[in-house]
Amino acid sequence: MIRLFQPTMGPAELESVASVFADQWLGAGPRAKRFEGKFAEYIGAEQEQFIALTSCTEGLFQAIAALDLAPSDEVLIPAVSFIGAAHAVRAAGAQIRLTDVDPRTLNPSVEDLQRKVGSRTKAIVLLHFGGRLPWIQDIADLAKAENVILIEDSACSLGGRQDGRAYGTFGDIAVWSFDAMKLLVTGDGGMIRVSDARLRQTIAERANFGGTTPGLRMSDSDQARWWEVDPPNWGRNSRMNDLAAAIGLVQLGRMEEFIGRRRAIVETYDAALRGVSWLRIPPVPPAGSIPYFYWIQTAPETRDELALYLRIRDIYTTFRYWPLHRTTLYADGDSYPGAEAASDTTLLLPIHQNLSDDDVRHVIDAVLGFCA
Repeated sequence: MIRLFQPTMGPAELESVASVFADQWLGAGPRAKRFEGKFAEYIGAEQEQFIALTSCTEGLFQAIAALDLAPSDEVLIPAVSFIGAAHAVRAAGAQIRLTDVDPRTLNPSVEDLQRKVGSRTKAIVLLHFGGRLPWIQDIADLAKAENVILIEDSACSLGGRQDGRAYGTFGDIAVWSFDAMKLLVTGDGGMIRVSDARLRQTIAERANFGGTTPGLRMSDSDQARWWEVDPPNWGRNSRMNDLAAAIGLVQLGRMEEFIGRRRAIVETYDAALRGVSWLRIPPVPPAGSIPYFYWIQTAPETRDELALYLRIRDIYTTFRYWPLHRTTLYADGDSYPGAEAASDTTLLLPIHQNLSDDDVRHVIDAVLGFCA
């Protein structure tokens, strides 16, 4: 089966993990701190703004919770978003207000955000669909003008830049994912960037059982009764461990290799599928963005038949992310034409750096052979 996603792991990652075993310290420690620093350097922001976490979803939960929202407060989320973002708002006790997306790029519609932002809006969560968000600066300007916190869900856009800035640096808060389907993989894991020092301190404490009192870490002083615990905040254990960070440090050094291979695959897909009458390839991306997804769009009945046709030929495809208003939990009775058109016509083709040229050719031949 040709997978939709597949991580790239090798001897360097194994050697890095072995060094953690040798040190006999597997929990959150110096490698996690080093990973924060190297990641900050890669993104182009100060290390103090970054906290390595157990997952991107945990970052969303921590970010929304840190805003201390009231039950009447609203958070705007694109209808095509990962469901973890909606769960984070629900867990914080605030109101979710969905917004539509552009049906071709599947990214948030600026026009719908402008219509729906209001006095009750406290935050906007943005998913960068497929590794790109062409109008991110327009949305950042809107959030600033409306005095609204902008949270970038950059799970799909690590390595991407626009106008010389990394995705994840346009908003007030950003989160990244390192799970097994992402470009940079640590098994599971995530990162959060918080520009505001007060919010960052709150999240740092809540990600470490509420604070770093002596009883929550190994004592390095002569203070008596070092085991006492008196955290300044509530919290839970959300910190990345050194095993994950050790893998991440190696993966970070391979990013350009991964991105380069994906771009080559996109060029091959584009050249072969451009001009095929019954499908559309993705719009031209902004310069500097990265190809996390590659999608084609067809008539709805064709899309579903094509997905089955490819699957029996050992090619796995999918659509994500299923619109939130089409789920039982977050259905609100409203219509989202862009999200509905996208979810009815879009199919993601396999794209990862492990695809061989023969794999890519097999996918292309199968897609073209479907119509024949």
